[in-house]
Amino acid sequence: MFMSDEIRAIRERDPAARNIFEVFLYPSLHVLALHRLAHRLYRAGVPFFPRLISQFARFITGIEIHPGAKIGRGLFIDHGMGVVIGETAEIGDNVTLYQGVTLGGTGKETGKRHPTLGNNVLVGVGAKVLGAITIGDNARIGGGAVVLKDVPPNATAIGIPAKVVGIRDAAGESGQRVENMPDPEGELLSALQEKSYLLEERLQQLLDDKITAHEADHLATDGVEAHLSRLDDKIGRIEKALLALESGLLKNNLKNGNRNSRGEPEPRLPLTTEEAIIRDA
Repeated sequence: MFMSDEIRAIRERDPAARNIFEVFLYPSLHVLALHRLAHRLYRAGVPFFPRLISQFARFITGIEIHPGAKIGRGLFIDHGMGVVIGETAEIGDNVTLYQGVTLGGTGKETGKRHPTLGNNVLVGVGAKVLGAITIGDNARIGGGAVVLKDVPPNATAIGIPAKVVGIRDAAGESGQRVENMPDPEGELLSALQEKSYLLEERLQQLLDDKITAHEADHLATDGVEAHLSRLDDKIGRIEKALLALESGLLKNNLKNGNRNSRGEPEPRLPLTTEEAIIRDA
C-alpha cells in the first residue's frame, strides 16, 4: 500500500488519530507524499520542478523539506508547522519530529552540510540539529535543544548547547526515569540561586552590624552630652554659690569697715559703683 509505513507511524504514535480517515488529513502524510515525488525528480536531474513541488508542499503544510533530503520509511512529523529539513539531511526509519524542528546547517560547511539521523530517533519541539553531525539510533533530543555535536546511540541530549544527560539500554527503553536524570542547567541555576541567598544574608548581617554600631555610637554620644549638661548645671550652681559668698563677705566688710591685724580701723577708700550697689542691696 502506498505510504503504508507513514500511515502506520501516524496511527501508532499519535493517540489523536482515531481512525484511518483522520490519518489522511495529517500534513505529515501530505508533505512526505509530495517529497517522494520531488526527490525522484531531483535524483533524475530534472530542474525547477522538484523545488516547485517542495514549495507547494511548504505552502499547504507549513513543512519545508528540500527535494535532495534522504528520508527513510515511517517518518512521522507531529503537527509539523515550522519544520525545516535541509538538502543534505539524511533521516533513518521510524523517526519522529515534532513541531518547529530544524535539521539545518551552520553556514560554515560545504558539501555535506546537514545532520544525519539514525533509526528510531525522536526530536522534541523546537529543537535545532545543526551541521554535518550524526544522531545515533534510538537517540532522543529534548525540546528546545540546540545540537552541534554528535549524539551517541540510545542517548538523551538536552540544553543549549545540547549535552548528553542519559543513556538507555540497547532495546531503547529508558534506563532511568526522566525526572531522575541529571539536569546540568537546573543544577547551575540552583547553585547560583543558593549563592545569591547567602550573599543577601551576609549583606543583611553586615547592614545590621553597621546599624547596631551606629546606634551604640549614638547612645554613647547622648550619654556624653547628658554628662556634660549635668556638669554645666553643677558649674552654674558653684558659680552662683561663689557669687553669693563673695557678695556676703563684701557686705560684711562694708558694714564693719576695714581693720588691720591689730583690730584698728583703716582709712576708707572711696566706694566703687559695684560696692555701692551691694551696700544698698
